Amino acid sequence: MARATFYYDLGSPYAYLSAERISGLFTEAELEQPEWQPVLLGGLFHRFDRGSWSQTPARAEGLAEIERRAGAYGLPPIAWPKPWPGNTLVAMRAATFAKQTGRTVAFSLAAFRQAFAAGRDLTDVDNVAIAGAACELHPRALLKALETEGVKGALREATDRAGDLGVEGVPSVVVDGEVFWGDDRLEEAVAAASA
Repeated sequence: MARATFYYDLGSPYAYLSAERISGLFTEAELEQPEWQPVLLGGLFHRFDRGSWSQTPARAEGLAEIERRAGAYGLPPIAWPKPWPGNTLVAMRAATFAKQTGRTVAFSLAAFRQAFAAGRDLTDVDNVAIAGAACELHPRALLKALETEGVKGALREATDRAGDLGVEGVPSVVVDGEVFWGDDRLEEAVAAASA
């Protein structure tokens, strides 16, 4: 059976909630860990002609729901970065570089926690570098990698591939070609991977 893939963008608080839970859920189910695949949510929005709930009248309700879920999952209280949402392009290039160096999960969890547990703005490259340092990515190497075509192209290709599979937003887990979109569908994705 094909390995499950977890698609995420570091600017998504729902993806943060799933990122904090996914490894444990797959371990409890005695499954191989999913592949973590950074994608650019803005690219998916553009492709599918949609936008973020955070820019609608549903924003306050969404923020409250994320804070409620974080508490229910036993996570630290959400600390909202300012601005939120922000442009995650640099952070997502960094996540792509982390993936290329075998540090996807460690970097991504560190960056998610910077954003939503510490309230640090991931549009600030220094905060991205702190997340990199947490998984032993040297700041100079990380900053240099952000400008390489290899990293830029890999993020574009991953986002395009995700869209081709029907991933319209994050978090999404793809199991055997089926897309489970949303933090509230994580357990369903694990059940599908177990079947």
